[in-house]
Amino acid sequence: REGGALGNLGNAYDALGNYVRAIEYHEQSLAISRKIKDRLGEGKSLGNLGSAYDALGNYDKAIEYHEQSLAIKREIKDRPGEGSALSGLGAAYDALGNYGKAIEYHEQALAIAREIKDRLGEGKSLGNLGSAYDALGNYDKAIAYQEQSLTIAREIKDRRGEGNALGNLGSAYRSLGNYGKAIEYHEQSLAIKREIKDRRGEETALGSLGLAYGILGNYSKAIEYHEQSLAIAREIKDRLGEGISLNNLGVALFKSGNLTAAAKTLMESIVTWEALRQTGA
Repeated sequence: REGGALGNLGNAYDALGNYVRAIEYHEQSLAISRKIKDRLGEGKSLGNLGSAYDALGNYDKAIEYHEQSLAIKREIKDRPGEGSALSGLGAAYDALGNYGKAIEYHEQALAIAREIKDRLGEGKSLGNLGSAYDALGNYDKAIAYQEQSLTIAREIKDRRGEGNALGNLGSAYRSLGNYGKAIEYHEQSLAIKREIKDRRGEETALGSLGLAYGILGNYSKAIEYHEQSLAIAREIKDRLGEGISLNNLGVALFKSGNLTAAAKTLMESIVTWEALRQTGA
């Protein structure tokens, strides 16, 4: 019971974005599970540690924990847990830019989700595959997967999944040069992110709209969206997002001819990146 309570505390800190604190609790939970030989609890704690390290950007450590979790899940024949571990590995390899390996893991996770009739997991895995193919520049394949993911999300009323799929479709169409369609999808995604109060998702959708309008040469609209995205990044203390928003805003200001504001904003962006680099965040 104590191990479970500690794990729940860890999950609460995960949700708050305090991953360092979350790791502390997950490690305590793991120690108890190992002591009382609770293999299910051990596998869960290892998976939670993997996810927390993934969120911190420590992908090697994330992979290490997810692999240990996967081994236990397979040993105790926990199919849903095995699917989660495979997804976690796929996400970490995605972040490392090893898309071939990421696709391999996401495909295995998808197969398990279909086998155990986990529609939510199936939708997520399809979305993950779409994102990996998008990163590889295979936009047609990316769109096909995201559309399947969107269909499932709508069918099971998974608003978060729906918002993610719409955003990913917007990004794929932007890469294809279909900016009208990209804007349409990003606007739908933004509406859902606001509805479910997903601030980070809202920040991303606003930034994506800013980029699309910037490419179309509508700099005033681009600036407006990047400013809103920046405000949210600062509010939720997303330093990486703040750096990206400042950079995008600086470029839009520069292209609009406002060179003084552009120089100031781009300098702020450099300062933010520098601070991130020094803290290793």
